Amino acid sequence: MDYSLAALKLLCVQLKAARATNDSSQSSISLGPILFQRAWLQGVVISLPSTNGGTGRFLVDDGTGVVELSLSRDFLNRDWKLGAYVMVVGGCSIRQDDLPLIKVHKIVDLSGFPHREAM
Repeated sequence: MDYSLAALKLLCVQLKAARATNDSSQSSISLGPILFQRAWLQGVVISLPSTNGGTGRFLVDDGTGVVELSLSRDFLNRDWKLGAYVMVVGGCSIRQDDLPLIKVHKIVDLSGFPHREAM
């Protein structure tokens, strides 16, 4: 991961339109002329993984689309609620015929902040 490439604040629809680059030296993603590896998104939790070992997915909807989150065990052990408004930063994976995936580095529940959508 090249941390000189900043986490780009995106909407889900923009992340879905992004494409993997052909540069083999780094796994960056392009959105037009902009290169990035990490994305910053904010949205509402619409699906949570099953607590009994099921195949549920952690999904966030920002109003323009849906993205899947891949969380570490530490993040998964938190008490997430459907409808929570979250800010997510993490590495991106563009997958063909599936939702974009973000491997979460940071996730914050912004539900308790009245001006959260302006962040």
